[in-house]
Amino acid sequence: MTWFEALIMGIVQGLSEYLPISSSGHLEICRSMLGIDINGAEALDFDLALHVATVLSTITVLRAEFVPLCRSFFTLRRDANTTYVWKLIVSCIPIGIVGLCFKDQVEALFGGSLTMVGVCLMVTALLLAFAYFFRTREAIATHRAGRPVGWADAIIIGLSQAVAVLPGLSRSGTTIATGIILGDDRSAVARFSFFMVIIPILGEALLDGVKMASGSEEFGSGVGAMQLLIGFVAAYVVGCLACRWMLNIVSRGRMIWFAVYCALMGLACIVW
Repeated sequence: MTWFEALIMGIVQGLSEYLPISSSGHLEICRSMLGIDINGAEALDFDLALHVATVLSTITVLRAEFVPLCRSFFTLRRDANTTYVWKLIVSCIPIGIVGLCFKDQVEALFGGSLTMVGVCLMVTALLLAFAYFFRTREAIATHRAGRPVGWADAIIIGLSQAVAVLPGLSRSGTTIATGIILGDDRSAVARFSFFMVIIPILGEALLDGVKMASGSEEFGSGVGAMQLLIGFVAAYVVGCLACRWMLNIVSRGRMIWFAVYCALMGLACIVW
């Protein structure tokens, strides 16, 4: 992988992590288009580093909300912030089970199958379209806000995040659309979606770091330190911009255009 390819991958990750178009799917598309030849383990290591960068961009953009959540949770306060954090933790249980019990099977799906990516992008398009026509359009017309994310909503949204490990099925699109379909406020569920990915990504990064420190696992040799740094910085900077942009898009109810994009891109992947 060259530094330019790493830059492109970082930019794509920064955009697609927040926009409902599937970061894993678009990274796979980029690898195929650019002819990047790295094996599955190396690709996942690099992708994980890019995901950590976008997690840091989430914390940066939403720091005014993130810091009070951490302060309340770690000081054991019994307030709304602590309750919110516990909802986030509960929502991460399904993805944690998938990661611990089915990691090998999930990694096998990242083997370069653009057909799988295309099908999942089509599913993402259908989910976004359903959320728009079933809930969003009516809410915009009546100027009606949805409800806050509840406990049952957190569990259901968490299940949708676990399903969205499939390459091409957008994590942000799936979780936000699920929350909107449940009747949650659009802006509230977008923030919840961005916060809920922090725990599994940082958890996976910590586990990989422990494995590398113990010598049981090595970072992919096909990715150099310079490429990793360039991709990381690009994903972080673009992620900060995309996060703010996506929050504005969701609040205005304009996700339907991403359904059109995902449908066209999915069809292109299947034909390719």
